[in-house]
Amino acid sequence: MAQIEAPVTVEARIEQEQIRAGEVLTVLITATSEPDFKIYAVNDIAEGPIPSEVIIEGYMVDAVGETREPPPTNKYDEGFMRETYFHDGTVTFETDVRIKANLDPGDYTLSAGLLFQACDPTICFPPTTKTFDLTFMVVDGPARPDRSEIVVAKTKSLVLPSDDDNIDLDNIISAGLGSFLLLSISMGLLALLTPCVFPMIPITVSYFTKLGETEGKSPLKQSLVYSIGIIVAYTVLGLILAATLGASGANQLASNPWVNLFIASLFVYFALSLFGMYEIELPASLRQFSLKQEGRGGYVGTLFMALTFTLTSFTCTVQFVGLLLVRAIQGDWIWPFIGMLFFSAAFALPFFFLALFPQYLSKLPKSGGWLNSVKVSMGFLELAAAFKFFSNTDLVWGWDVFTRPFVLATWVVIVFLTGLYLIGKIRLPHDSELATVGVPRLMLSIMLFSFALYMGRGLFGQPIHGLIDSYLPPAARAESRSIAEEGSQHGGLEWILDFDEGIAMSEMTGKPMFVNFTGYTCTNCRWMETNVLVLSDVVSRLENYILIELFTDGGPRHMEYQQMEIDRFGTAALPFYVILSPDSEEIARFPGLTRDTRKFIQFLDKGLTGPQRLSAAN
Repeated sequence: MAQIEAPVTVEARIEQEQIRAGEVLTVLITATSEPDFKIYAVNDIAEGPIPSEVIIEGYMVDAVGETREPPPTNKYDEGFMRETYFHDGTVTFETDVRIKANLDPGDYTLSAGLLFQACDPTICFPPTTKTFDLTFMVVDGPARPDRSEIVVAKTKSLVLPSDDDNIDLDNIISAGLGSFLLLSISMGLLALLTPCVFPMIPITVSYFTKLGETEGKSPLKQSLVYSIGIIVAYTVLGLILAATLGASGANQLASNPWVNLFIASLFVYFALSLFGMYEIELPASLRQFSLKQEGRGGYVGTLFMALTFTLTSFTCTVQFVGLLLVRAIQGDWIWPFIGMLFFSAAFALPFFFLALFPQYLSKLPKSGGWLNSVKVSMGFLELAAAFKFFSNTDLVWGWDVFTRPFVLATWVVIVFLTGLYLIGKIRLPHDSELATVGVPRLMLSIMLFSFALYMGRGLFGQPIHGLIDSYLPPAARAESRSIAEEGSQHGGLEWILDFDEGIAMSEMTGKPMFVNFTGYTCTNCRWMETNVLVLSDVVSRLENYILIELFTDGGPRHMEYQQMEIDRFGTAALPFYVILSPDSEEIARFPGLTRDTRKFIQFLDKGLTGPQRLSAAN
């Protein structure tokens, strides 16, 4: 169907016709709106209309500066119910682009485009992107220093990346070491909010609580070893995986069914120890080695825990780590090493304190009775966490044993038993008799019983919202041996699991494609499926797309889809969403988990066509 063009004319040109390799050229994009129409400012980052965006791509591009624009008009818009910043008439956007220093003399062509949304007082057109191929000439000679610096706009302040920002790693590296370190540290802190990290909290507390009861152990040294072990494991293991398995190495390891089976078995082993069934001891040879190295405070077990932590949380941290690993396999190892080091340091910092405090608590006088109750309670949590990793293995291998109802029922029983234990109805070895139930125990047990009843709703088809659902096997796969056999559903919509079939359907219908790169064992993917992709505003937009879901950690073509994500989009992040036109051209991309549904809806609006009203304007 023919599209109705937005009433805006766009032209583009390059200010310098000839430059030297390594120098900066300026791309000028001029937009002229018809009377009564306007487009929105580039630097307008508040809620409301979609801001304009200059997009410049090309293999010869080394870095792109921020776009400069004339001062926009500021006016309250009743449709958006907020102050808006816009340009009417003719406006020119200027963007500096630094060309790579290793280019040979000759002609080159880069792609420059303008994404904009045009509105008048009564209607808003969907976001439109107009692109141009611009040719320039590289002449012989060294880059001139006065023409090699990018002019950065002063109208936009430095903002830390959110959990769903589309990170342009090249631009941040070109801005200097300080900006790159700030990004690495902030992404490490943001990774703490991802679902994969939460199971490690009770694991860490229970392990170091038990460790604190051992004589001769230094809490501070043990916590430092644990934190440093996490940092070293992330940095070294990540780079080794990049060198051996490519950019998706971290994902492959974390989603490997054998690794998940090992972690699940390890958690069961820890849980039974916390219940008092046996004491955990290292093999004699490792104990002797550890004692020789560190006197009475051997650290082999602590380093082993750090490695376990790294394996369990890899899939939730790959949004940023994946970008670094892609850069590493391209031959640049310095920036990935620095980024992984500072990312993992920020990521490990809270767990240093989480490991430190339980050890000191264990050394308090009269800590035996109540501290044993803490250990047993942590054991119940570790047992529940084990079923998450058993279900990951089940999803890839198709056992159909650890299905969603089975895992949910197990969790209900475990939480209920924890509540009974806290009020003294269950006694385990090393427990002292509970003569009376204190108020804290009573309140906590009431919360646990209520939580068990809430989760039990899911066994009867009632929804369980929030974080809990993201740890469960997907509902669409609860009763089938393989998702590839029956298809997938989120929000009641049908998803195509074969990319070629999706392309054919898009060409036949003229609808754009919404491609979801996901994984069987990806907790962040489950969170998006159960909390974002089912929202009515999201579903109403997804209905206008051909929906394609590509699994990168299992299924008949997972290696092909995994490599496609890396080669075409330069990332191994899961989840990763991209909108493609019917002729397979990229329209927009959205990496990772987000809790800001407004941004995700704006991303979906970029792929819609036709003169329809956007929901934001309504």
